[in-house]
Amino acid sequence: MKPKDTPVEERDRWIMDALLARALTLGASVSGVVPARLLTDCPSAQSAGPHGLAQDSGSVVVLGLYHDPDHPEMDWWEEGRSTPGDRMLYGMTTALSRWLREAHGREAHDIPYEVSAGGIYLKDAAVLAGLGVFGRNNLVIVPGFGPRIRFRALWTDLEAEALSFHECPSPCIECGRPCQKHCPQEAFPGGQYNRERCLSRMDTDKASAASRNPDNTQKKVVNHCRNCELFCVHSG
Repeated sequence: MKPKDTPVEERDRWIMDALLARALTLGASVSGVVPARLLTDCPSAQSAGPHGLAQDSGSVVVLGLYHDPDHPEMDWWEEGRSTPGDRMLYGMTTALSRWLREAHGREAHDIPYEVSAGGIYLKDAAVLAGLGVFGRNNLVIVPGFGPRIRFRALWTDLEAEALSFHECPSPCIECGRPCQKHCPQEAFPGGQYNRERCLSRMDTDKASAASRNPDNTQKKVVNHCRNCELFCVHSG
């Protein structure tokens, strides 16, 4: 524990380092942090509209959880419950928020997954937190895990320094783009990701699950298309 007379910046940095390490002990595969103000003008916010997080002060802590392709059930979506993997991440963010409040008296809370519910653009946040780079499949390529990783985040009033970014070569430069070629929605016209085409497939998947269970007697489990992820040759 740092002495109470430690300068605020140094104390915040020490608590943040402990928080990121604690996330890994709780089961996160990776963890990183980005100042909340940097998300206001992130690329997705510029193209798709503002994110839902109310705060532009403090920091956003991003957690990533590896989804092993041998366990596809981790990604099966259930109406009203998201996916098992996301529920695991939610357990981590809420545990970390509680620890920050109880051990250090700092404000913190889980950030909802959906932008419309107060969430952020998680992939942008992960890149700004230094966890990976955007691939041509519109997914974050994380060293050691490739694109097979899911993100969730929490906000805290701790202040973090912005990372100094260096231009990193894309892991996709020499790739034959199997992720794009195997997209059933042809959601990469001209090599650029088309959000509407991708979302139309997801909506179709959900409608199909509902039609198979018209009397609502069982949970509607949706196994979304993951071709852009699973055909990616970057596994680490």
